[in-house]
Amino acid sequence: MSAGGLFALDPGSAGGAEAEENRGDERRRLPRLKIPGKLWKNYARKNHTAGPNQQNINRTNRITDEQQEEPPEVQWKELEQLEETSRKLIIREEQLFSQDSHSEEEEDQLQKELEGLQLQILMAIQNTFTSSSLGELEVLRSAVASIQQQEEQDRQWASRPAGQAPVWRPQKCLSRHNTLLCTMVEFRLKEAAEDDSGGANQLSSPVKREVCHLGKRVKEDLLMVVRMLKDCYPPQMDILNLYAGLYHQRFSARLTQLAALGLEADDCSYLLFWVNHCYPHEILKHEELDGKIKMACLGSLLLQDDLNRLEEQYLTHTEDKVKLWLTTALKKEEESWLSGKTPELIDQYYFSPLAIDVIQMVDGSLADFRCVIRDQSKTERIIAHLESFLSSYIKSMEEFVKDKRGNIRSVMKAHLVCEEQFREYITGTVVSEQQKCCCMDTLSALKDCGYRCLICPSQLKGCSDSSWISSLLCSIAEILRLQDPGSVQLELVCLTRTFPDLSDTHVLALLSLKTGLSAADIRSIRHSVEENRPQNASSNHSPPFFSMVKVKWINSKINQMGLQI
Repeated sequence: MSAGGLFALDPGSAGGAEAEENRGDERRRLPRLKIPGKLWKNYARKNHTAGPNQQNINRTNRITDEQQEEPPEVQWKELEQLEETSRKLIIREEQLFSQDSHSEEEEDQLQKELEGLQLQILMAIQNTFTSSSLGELEVLRSAVASIQQQEEQDRQWASRPAGQAPVWRPQKCLSRHNTLLCTMVEFRLKEAAEDDSGGANQLSSPVKREVCHLGKRVKEDLLMVVRMLKDCYPPQMDILNLYAGLYHQRFSARLTQLAALGLEADDCSYLLFWVNHCYPHEILKHEELDGKIKMACLGSLLLQDDLNRLEEQYLTHTEDKVKLWLTTALKKEEESWLSGKTPELIDQYYFSPLAIDVIQMVDGSLADFRCVIRDQSKTERIIAHLESFLSSYIKSMEEFVKDKRGNIRSVMKAHLVCEEQFREYITGTVVSEQQKCCCMDTLSALKDCGYRCLICPSQLKGCSDSSWISSLLCSIAEILRLQDPGSVQLELVCLTRTFPDLSDTHVLALLSLKTGLSAADIRSIRHSVEENRPQNASSNHSPPFFSMVKVKWINSKINQMGLQI
């Protein structure tokens, strides 16, 4: 049997051994090659998973006991000379077939030596991932050079008149090499999947452990190819992308099988994490592989239908989890209010953990989402539950205010801090403009509710019904926040135009709270406000407010807006 028969190198050559045996009428049958024990043991383990290219391997089982005896170990020094051996055999072949006649014994001997060369080449390839020393890598380089020589000789014979080529041409060394790589990759991933060592054993399920083992093996082997094996091959063979394609196919096939099993939520999330994040970003875009692997040719590890199904399963589960958590968090907060408890004091400020807890929950879900789901616009489905939560939050606060409980002021102060925390988070989070506006409107309503509760005097009629009060309070808060004199001046001018009853006394009272303004700044601002004050009130102006508020009272209430005790 030829070396090509042993390795079942392509579908077209699967019947190579039978064809060789049927040539008995033309020439005598050649003696079978003995299979080196090391090579045989490595491949005999795979017989139970025979596929389309396994037929010739299975036929090897019928080799007699005498033929399975292990010959002396092949020396690496001999294998290093594969390139030279190949060159000499090609010269002998050319000389033999350039003669007018030659003996059958010479032809048989040459074929036997070529088959021996093929076997040694394949042995060197089969040891690829155990090669680490310079000597072993030199064996691989020599084997690859021999393949190139034999491929060139095949082309030379193909260009000659039909019927002149030896019966062993074409040798198809490259095809045999590629098919052997496919078998090796399949075996290495199967071996990795069954591995029970390493950190992956800490993962919570068999599916997670298998996916992690497979992914790690893909990464390790591709890095070995680019670090050590790539230089053993000529650039035109593009060995890195050849291996990348083979590992992609086998990894994809196994993940497709797992995806069809009906995965639990955690397993579904972990598989998607590998498909959409780890594999494309941490493996294919590893710093040593980035730009060298043709990612567009590989595509996704899962088909579109499988991806859509798993992503929808993950999204539904995540939405349900977020919704339940937010509902529970608000319910516990409401129970705390209604129990009459006073919020915790931290640095003389009332504090509620609600905003921090909610933000951490939502942000954690979004972070997981970004690594698991391809279409980032689908984050809107998570943010929608935050929108709903905020709407329920403001309704609960408004109902609480109506009850006029004893802890209302301390609770409201704590939740005005929450409002600021929510506003800051939403401002810095990538969400749609529509969702952002909706959340901000809800938070403005929460701030309005809080300010009405804290500073709206009981003698002002309609304070709880008026929409303009929110704008007024926001303007005052902005004046107190701003540090630039020009910005303060502009804000006060606008406030005066909206509320013409804002007197110079009120302006001075507000400016006196600004410790960063000089006397000259204050004079300039007051002068500008008076110059731009409207002469006649119109229907566009808001109802009178400042004319009903004494300066002493407003100073007291503004201090309360700082939320400090």
